[in-house]
Amino acid sequence: MTSVTDMSPPARAYWFSIITCGFLCFIFSVLNSTVWRDSAIRFSIYLITAILVSGLKIRLPGILGTLSMNYIVIIAALLNLDLAAGMVVAVTSTLAQCIIHAVTRPKWFRVLFSTAGVPLPVIAAWFVLRLPFFARFDSTGGVAMLSACVAYFVVNSTIVAGIIGLTNGTNVYEVWRSSYLWTGPHYLVGGCIAEAIHYLDTHIGSAALLVAIPPLYLVYRSYNLYLRRMEEQQQHTSQMAQLHLRTVETLALAIDAKDVTTAAHLRRVQIYALELGRELGLSPLEMQALEAAALLHDVGKLAVPEYIISKPGKLTPEEFEKMKVHPVVGAELLARVDFPYPVVPIVRSHHEKFDGTGYPDGLVGEQIPIGARILAAIDCLDALASDRQYRKALPIEEAMDYVTREAGKSFDPHVVAILRRRYRELETKAKAATGETVKLSSNVKVERGLAPAAGFAQLPEPVPSRRSGISGIAVSAARREFQRLVETTGDAGGALSLDETLALVAARLSRMLEYDSIAIYVVQNGKLVPRFVKGEGYRLFSSLEIPLGQGLSGWVAENDSPIVNGNPAVEPGYLNDPSKVTTLRSALAAPLRSAQGVIGVLTLYRLRADAFAEDDLRLLLAIAPKAAMSLRNAMRFESAAAAQKDELTGLPNARYLFPYLEREVSGAGQHGDSFRIAVMDIDGFKAANDRYGRLAGNRILQIVAMGLRRDRRADDLVARLGGDEFVLVTVAQSAELQETMDGIGRMLSELTGYETPISLSAGLAAYPEDGPDAEALLEKAENRMSEAKHRKRFLHVA
Repeated sequence: MTSVTDMSPPARAYWFSIITCGFLCFIFSVLNSTVWRDSAIRFSIYLITAILVSGLKIRLPGILGTLSMNYIVIIAALLNLDLAAGMVVAVTSTLAQCIIHAVTRPKWFRVLFSTAGVPLPVIAAWFVLRLPFFARFDSTGGVAMLSACVAYFVVNSTIVAGIIGLTNGTNVYEVWRSSYLWTGPHYLVGGCIAEAIHYLDTHIGSAALLVAIPPLYLVYRSYNLYLRRMEEQQQHTSQMAQLHLRTVETLALAIDAKDVTTAAHLRRVQIYALELGRELGLSPLEMQALEAAALLHDVGKLAVPEYIISKPGKLTPEEFEKMKVHPVVGAELLARVDFPYPVVPIVRSHHEKFDGTGYPDGLVGEQIPIGARILAAIDCLDALASDRQYRKALPIEEAMDYVTREAGKSFDPHVVAILRRRYRELETKAKAATGETVKLSSNVKVERGLAPAAGFAQLPEPVPSRRSGISGIAVSAARREFQRLVETTGDAGGALSLDETLALVAARLSRMLEYDSIAIYVVQNGKLVPRFVKGEGYRLFSSLEIPLGQGLSGWVAENDSPIVNGNPAVEPGYLNDPSKVTTLRSALAAPLRSAQGVIGVLTLYRLRADAFAEDDLRLLLAIAPKAAMSLRNAMRFESAAAAQKDELTGLPNARYLFPYLEREVSGAGQHGDSFRIAVMDIDGFKAANDRYGRLAGNRILQIVAMGLRRDRRADDLVARLGGDEFVLVTVAQSAELQETMDGIGRMLSELTGYETPISLSAGLAAYPEDGPDAEALLEKAENRMSEAKHRKRFLHVA
């Protein structure tokens, strides 16, 4: 705080009122006093001593405040002189304490508050000393003096605690109790010294102050050493508390690395839990335990397989048994931390139910720790109101209604009642408290390390379960049908494209399994890209690119594990787009594996919930390896085809042309057939490309390719040889070829804006007349095309 204007209005009003009251008390005290005339020397000695003693300051631990020994001289001045002397000594020594003996340069408003505030405890001590009660029953004056010290301590500490509490927005009594109450005995010891000074002053005069200085310093020194040791102990205790807090945060980070959804859930639960704990009146230790347990109650999930934690569907009985161990494992892990508050019982019992049907111990009612009862209700509410792998979030009102219905069965009714009353307020606080969190590098790619020391594992072929239902004959028939598909896609001469292969897979699968929609995803660059979609939700599923590990199909690919009756609604969950919804209610998905790992996912969807049976999964697992082989063959064919295709024009390239010509020459020679090769070059292309840019050049090339493809025979081949050269392999006669050239010429003539005319030159060679092989034919056609460029007409061989 740098100025009075930075204070809150209540703090500013309090600051002003204390200064005003202190000023009035000071004026009231010094008016009409004769101490300056009657005891000027004694007064001066007390004043100088107080200024010197004000440098003996004890720093109070935990707050920005000090305790000066000058109050002893102030009390002694009240006893031996009068109120005015004590008041001037108090104000002057306090001012010296703030300015002369200050470690750092003080703020003016703090100096003014301290100086103007000290008359109030001084006048309180004076009135106590003058009470008739002490004059009648306290002949020695010792009780009056100690009572005056208590009055001085109470008023002085309350004034300081008030400004601290109002400035920081904390409870004034709590500030006074925690920071000042324990200094009370110090004032009583000082009061005894002040009484000794008073006794000596009455016998030996003002020299009593000189005698009192050594005891004053000893009290200061001993008390200062005591406070420093106490501060060291507090620092040690604080360090231990920080160590436990860092342990909690580190364990919470471990949960983050396992499941990011859980991490966000834990922080929201912590905010809810602490608010409910305060309202339920939990002790400080119980609150600390609840704060740690809110972050750590799911730490036992570190022992649960990740595929179970992130599974986007219902758990099997076997998977639920593995999940149920996490409260036990979590409690065992935390028991080794030796927390100074009861975290372990809360973590162990946070899945217990109020009616005794929970796990792991079946506790009933108040046998369950209060912290666990709080967490159980909040845990359920936040889980229902948050997106999960297996379902979308419920509205917070619906989630609260469910928790309310479970009061007395799963949850403590008293806890639920408070939660019901405050859940909207707490939800707002939880959303507002989302700060930055430490993000672990769980997705970083480590370049070093090529393989484990023991080598890589070989992936076994999946073995379907031997459950009854669909007969073994049906499974065998499905395998045989898909084996024929594999043989079809693996045949180099009759290979299907990827799209054709996937359409064939879907068609054959539709005769074996019922579904309302099918999607076949292919792994590309860490995502599942839909290459075939058919049925309900076509537009939605066709638009997805699901990151591995996300959604239902992404989970299947990431974990290399099938899923039955998963929730299709989570497929577009990675988009965080509420408009991406589907009416499909169940899904059956299986990974498609090759020797290199998962290459895709085959997912079937139904409109009805829980529509798939274990037998459906059995059949899908039986045919998945064959479908994967078909997919792999088609992907290889597509990759090879892409390598032999010109990307700009879509025509075969030179890599495809030369083997094709060799096959054509061989076939024609065996059967006595003939064919022709036309080599074409675009006149004026280089000048247009250089002057008007690559986009203009690309447009010219595409027009030529379009003209060559138009009305071609089924067994003709048009290829781009490279640059602006094209090749046509055909059995057409010269007149038909001339028509093609004329058509392309007309298309090129329609291009405007080019200074150099664009036209086409061509040369023709015939097999077998012009050469016995592909190389000779291409050479002859190129020579004739060069001649044509000069004569600008089309030459042909009869």
